[in-house]
Amino acid sequence: MEVAKSTGPGCSSIAYGATEEIGPFRINRGSNLYLNSFSWNIEANLLFLESPVGVGFSYTNTSSDFKEFGDERTAQENLIFLIKWMSRFPQYQYRDFYIAGESYAGHYVPQLAKKINEYNKAFNKPTINIKGFMVGNPDMDKNNDKLGTITYWWSHAMISDTNYNLILRNCNFTADSFTKECNSSIYNAAADFGEIDQYSIYTPKCVRMKQMRKAVLARQTTEYDPCTESYADIYYNRPDVQRAMHANQTAIPYKWTACSDPVFNNWNWRLSDNSMLPIYKELMEAGLRIWVYSGDTDSVIPVTATRFSISKHNLPVKTRWYPWYSGNQVGGRTEVYEGLTFVTVRGAGHEVPLFKPQSALILLKYFLAGKELPRSY
Repeated sequence: MEVAKSTGPGCSSIAYGATEEIGPFRINRGSNLYLNSFSWNIEANLLFLESPVGVGFSYTNTSSDFKEFGDERTAQENLIFLIKWMSRFPQYQYRDFYIAGESYAGHYVPQLAKKINEYNKAFNKPTINIKGFMVGNPDMDKNNDKLGTITYWWSHAMISDTNYNLILRNCNFTADSFTKECNSSIYNAAADFGEIDQYSIYTPKCVRMKQMRKAVLARQTTEYDPCTESYADIYYNRPDVQRAMHANQTAIPYKWTACSDPVFNNWNWRLSDNSMLPIYKELMEAGLRIWVYSGDTDSVIPVTATRFSISKHNLPVKTRWYPWYSGNQVGGRTEVYEGLTFVTVRGAGHEVPLFKPQSALILLKYFLAGKELPRSY
């Protein structure tokens, strides 16, 4: 079986998925690799996809490509890549195939799954034998994401009652875009956060430069290193690493970065649907196994936003909400619906496997097996 991992828009699956989360190795501050005891390749073969073009080591010689980004193009190019990859490595054809991703991959993953499903129907020959997909803290529906985010900020004491009520008064969460008054209210409320990591509101931020040594001493007592991302920037720009990976053989005239500015900051991202919910509905009807999980300390695409989006489907409940276990501790909570399983991961931020690697591996194991998460330890 295969699991393809993607993220975005504009951020590298090698940098995040492979290096910080589910790959067999991680990078330490000394720019050296060490084994990840909870790598997902314990359960499946992994294929990490850098998309769209311009992300990570993927590149184009046509400058106009950087003006034509969009969901539809990304999904189509990813499908073409998979078809060609399967042709080149035919031993992997027809195996059970799953896709996983997080954040904006809440668009990429279901859109690619839809493309694969349509391709299989058209040719009646499922060389890409897709069985399902799993997304974490996903961008699912713009209106629900916006309202869910503001709700999370207030319910987790990140903003004041005054600013929360001001946002509710000035913002229409069903509108296609926010007014200046609404944006101003949100901007002012964000000042209430203080200097925190919005992707993981209860963990320390990365402390650099003169304070780094002090931070390293503090980190010796915890598994999580808030400066992990900066280590990838150093590692993947090493010439010996690039040679070993057969990467950058065309001498790309810029440094490798975890997130690509031309993509990440592209305001001309085209054909981005406001909601992925119709695609979820279509793929549930097609019989794909779909799990949506959410680290509950992420304030960027928080659990409240995901719950609002899932509720729009009005799905019948198969198994009522219950706590599931990771080791001898509650790993989170879950509810199983007709066509979709929702899971929270307790104490995890935006990148669930980074913060809770053991829980994330359990999540994968039960997803692939098509079983409900464990109720006890």
